[in-house]
Amino acid sequence: MAQARISAKASEGAQQPQQQQQQQSSWQLRGRFYRSTSMADRSSRLLENLDQLELRVEAFRDAASAMEQEKEILLEMIHNIQNSQDMRHISEGEREELNLTANRLMGRTLTVEVSVETIRNAQQQESLLHATKMIDEIVNKLLDDLEDAKMRLMSLYGACTSDVPAGPIDQKFQSVVIGCAIEDQKKIKRRLETLLRNLENSEKSITLLEHQKSSVRQSCNSKQD
Repeated sequence: MAQARISAKASEGAQQPQQQQQQQSSWQLRGRFYRSTSMADRSSRLLENLDQLELRVEAFRDAASAMEQEKEILLEMIHNIQNSQDMRHISEGEREELNLTANRLMGRTLTVEVSVETIRNAQQQESLLHATKMIDEIVNKLLDDLEDAKMRLMSLYGACTSDVPAGPIDQKFQSVVIGCAIEDQKKIKRRLETLLRNLENSEKSITLLEHQKSSVRQSCNSKQD
């Protein structure tokens, strides 16, 4: 009996380290599994946060671009008021006072600096420079032939819009613009729209001025008769 008890205790003593080793190994595996799951959860949360931030970054850039456009519009409107026919038909004192106000507003507008940089590759940069050069060449010849310059600008604008153009399209300019970055394409289109608006306003001013001159001549002829 004594011998049997001793053998049983010896067997039990031998099994205990083996059980402890198995339990330790099980804990280690479980620890690895939990640690792996936790890393996956963290990675998923971080990726979700970055996705949300990307949306906010794009919204931020869009808001800044909208502010850029608003600045351009404000400056154009102030300039148009200063050069309007109404300003020419008020007293000199009133005109001076209104110009002071307009200059103050223009100065305050210019204090706002908004700049959204466009990321471009080498080809897009070259396309932008080419498109800008083509527009500048026409603008520099505005005074030589206003009507021809207007027609050429309209053909450039037709190359930038998805709508059915009213006139011919400059195919060469269109291929150049397609090579520009999307943001640059929008800016090119806005610049052409502004130029065409200014030309239209200039033509209206010239027509009104010619009409006034004609009326004055007719009035003078009537008096002489």
